[in-house]
Formats: sequence, C-alpha cells, structure tokens
Amino acid sequence: MRIVRCTYQHQPTYGIVQGDMVCRLRAGSPFAGPLEPAEPLGRLDELRLLPPCEPTKIIAVGRNYAAHAAEQQVEAPPEPLLFLKPPSALIGHDEAIILPVESRRVDHEAELVAVIGRRGKDIPREDALQYVFGYTCGNDVTARDLQQRDGQWTRGKGFDTFAPLGPWIETEISPADLRVLCRVNGQVRQEGRTRDLIFDIPFLVSYISHIMTLEPGDVIYTGTPAGIGPLEAGDVVEVEIEGIGILRNPVQEQTRC
Repeated sequence: MRIVRCTYQHQPTYGIVQGDMVCRLRAGSPFAGPLEPAEPLGRLDELRLLPPCEPTKIIAVGRNYAAHAAEQQVEAPPEPLLFLKPPSALIGHDEAIILPVESRRVDHEAELVAVIGRRGKDIPREDALQYVFGYTCGNDVTARDLQQRDGQWTRGKGFDTFAPLGPWIETEISPADLRVLCRVNGQVRQEGRTRDLIFDIPFLVSYISHIMTLEPGDVIYTGTPAGIGPLEAGDVVEVEIEGIGILRNPVQEQTRC
C-alpha cells in the first residue's frame, strides 16, 4: 500500500494511491487509524506531492555501507554513526534542491528511509520492524566541503532542501535486500543493495530507540552506497529504490540577494 501526502484544496492531506488515482485517507493520518480510502482527491500525476510524513526528527546514519566508507578513505564505524537533519530541510518529490552560496560542492546520497509508525523506546531488535510503518526514498544532500571543513556535520547536512523524501511510503515491503539507485540526468551514479548495510534496519531502530524516543512519522535515513558525487544547477537527480519508486528533484542555484 502506498501512502502519499499531497496538497488538496490548499491543505496538506494524506491519501492512498489506488492505480493512477489518490483517495483521501479516512482516518486523516496514517498513524491515527486504519488505512482505509475515502473520496477521490484526483489523479496522482495532477497532485502536488509533499514529503510523505511530518517527522519530529530526521535521524541519519553515516558510513553504513563499507564501500562508501572506503571511497571516503575512512574506516567503517564499529557502531552506527548517527546525526540529525532538521525538519526544515525536508522537500518532496519534484521540489528543487537549492545549492547554497556557502558551498562549492554539494553531493547526492541516495538512501532507503524507514518511517516509524508508533511510539517506541528501548525497542528490542527482534521487535523493531513492528515499529516501522513503511519505507520511502531519501536523498541525504550534503555540502561536502563544509562537512569536511567543520569536522561535524550539522551545517553541511542541514541546509533547507537538503532532505528530499518521497514520493510516497510503501507499507508492504521487506527492507532486507532492495536495490538502491541514484541517477543524475539519467546517468547512474550510485548502485547498491540494502543487504550490504553494515547495520540493518532492525538493529538501527533498536539502537536509536535506546538513545531517543521514536515518534510516529519520524524517519531514519539508513546510509548511502558508494558513488556519491557533485550536483550542479540544472541537474535532475533521481533516487530509485526497488519496490518503492522514484524520488526526483531538480537542482537550482540559490537566488542571491
């Protein structure tokens, strides 16, 4: 089942994708009741898609593929390397990534993203997937030069538009072995499989929940495979994940005041 969040009559609205149509979610929120459709909202290709959830926090995992750690010439971490991106960085499908004037190199990072479905704290690993509502595509956009200069990642990862998410949440899929692709202007830049994650989804959900309480709608960017590279104004970057779909975002220069 695919859950979208879209603009309908100038209001953010959750819906269920049924073929090429979107129907309003009867419960209002996918985290508040059964996933039952109500009246049609319109055709999927006619609606403006928003980020498919509203997280209280965006948790991300660095260097969670050995090949990605190797391309950065660093060791794979012995435990998950966590950082946060602000919710203000979120954008949806077809929204523009804005290249900040402060950076001279902004990279794409294609990632499988887990969406939390219910509140959880100190979750056992064996129960972790029961707390995951579904999965979506994410792009952990990074100002690489600022990340390297600062020595910590808040600025380089936190600019507005640096957390593309979508196009929807797929609720009926296993995260164990999914193909993750990134294309820029149709050319494949990244390709990997989630079976190669150093720390898998159940481990991450459990590990993170022992640090912070997970709330419905929170998201976990699970790490990017090798092949990261720069984005330029005019590019179109796509993140495609097997069984989910394609998240597409154009790239633009920041307007100078």
